[in-house]
Amino acid sequence: MTPSAQELSRSAGVLLHVTSLPGPHGIGDLGPQAFGWIDTLAAARQSWWQILPLGPPGAGDSPYQCFSAFAGNPLLVSPELLRREGILGAADFIRDRFPDDRVDFPRVRQHKNRLLEIAWRRFSGGRFRALRDAFDAFRQRQASWLDDFALFMALKDAQPGRSWTDWARDLVRRKPAALRTARNELADAVARHEFAQFLFFRQWDALKRYANEKGVCLIGDLPIFVSPESADVWASPHLFRLDRDRRPTHVAGVPPDYFSRTGQRWGNPLYHWRAMERDGFAWWIDRFRATLATVDRVRIDHFRGFSAAWQIPAHLPTAVKGRWVPSPGRELFGAARAALGGRLPFIAEDLGLITPDVEALRCQFGLPGMRVLQFAFGDTPANPFLPHNYERRTVVYTGTHDNDTTRGWFRSLDRTNRRRVRRYVGDDADPVSWRLLRLAWSSVADLAIAPLQDVLDLDRRARMNTPGRPTGNWRWRATPAMLADARLDALGELTELYGRGR
Repeated sequence: MTPSAQELSRSAGVLLHVTSLPGPHGIGDLGPQAFGWIDTLAAARQSWWQILPLGPPGAGDSPYQCFSAFAGNPLLVSPELLRREGILGAADFIRDRFPDDRVDFPRVRQHKNRLLEIAWRRFSGGRFRALRDAFDAFRQRQASWLDDFALFMALKDAQPGRSWTDWARDLVRRKPAALRTARNELADAVARHEFAQFLFFRQWDALKRYANEKGVCLIGDLPIFVSPESADVWASPHLFRLDRDRRPTHVAGVPPDYFSRTGQRWGNPLYHWRAMERDGFAWWIDRFRATLATVDRVRIDHFRGFSAAWQIPAHLPTAVKGRWVPSPGRELFGAARAALGGRLPFIAEDLGLITPDVEALRCQFGLPGMRVLQFAFGDTPANPFLPHNYERRTVVYTGTHDNDTTRGWFRSLDRTNRRRVRRYVGDDADPVSWRLLRLAWSSVADLAIAPLQDVLDLDRRARMNTPGRPTGNWRWRATPAMLADARLDALGELTELYGRGR
């Protein structure tokens, strides 16, 4: 039975970002390999495919630092599907071999942008008229964010390497005359970005329909903060804590923790919550609606920030000297619940320093929290990440995109902590990745998720992200052979054994 988007039932799934799928164009995309991956999940009796944010990545190629909270990533548009429709032809494909185990983002960006440019030239030149009505309807339907996003990206293309805060002052301040002039001068570039978004959402909608028809639901990811280098901040500066030059006065992050002794200074601007409250949190409700139109359930990253956020003076280089500043989470989620028809199909990422007020906020709105088994093996049986301490309304992970693979994690432990793991999970013939998988799948948690890297027992070379490392993240890709691995069949058997089958 497929779990509904409203209520979690006992079920299981796999975490794998779209970019990590195999394929001939240097990056996973929304083409045939994505449809094949859904078939693989269905055959393995998985009910959920969890992905990372789908937006166009900015700094460090991070999906958590996007140019828009509403737009899709054009690099995920499938050239193969465009060729099947006749929008691209065989002659458009230059023979260029890409690494099959990682994403070379600069090369992929050049390659995909060239193909999207060819598609746009043909469409804007009058071909494929059957798409014209659908494109116009898309532009009208998404105008609330698309107009500003497309102009923002066209302006960035015209001034490569420059932050929007360094544009001409009238553009920074969004003077109407300056915006009109820019739209006229950059009309073709603006429309090209709109067309890329049209292609993305058209392909994504088809993929989501296919997944749901196969009994696979999608879990998306919504970062609490947006990038300072985004259309959202440029278009709505009154909703963020900015100075007179539109630069953040304070930025978000977390204090020193498991991942970093100096904390994490993310650099995202903080919200002007009073301004958001004045219009009933309209921007947030629009964002929730837009995300839920693409997935069935949403993991809200850094949920604790809706109770209080770590505020760091923007001039400081680390997160050490910050302070907790309260956020109106109760008011926001109350307004969202009313606007969304009484349903909040969210998962609260409640990791890190969780205080009673954060737990109270999550419980008030009935949101399942997260437990990560790699955090479970401290020196006390009261550790909340140990399965014997779970409640049913929980999503348990072996690890997340921010963790090392379980195999890599275990090898990095000292002798004492390895012994603790073995005492709890046993020391049988299975690799430690699968012992943690069994622990997660057998727990009372409603939902169990494992990254594909753990299902395949891969070492640390398959790690997706190392928090605090500015470069080299988000590159890992699965090879075609990995998606045919017999351990995915074994995952299906484990899923049936522990009552998590569809």
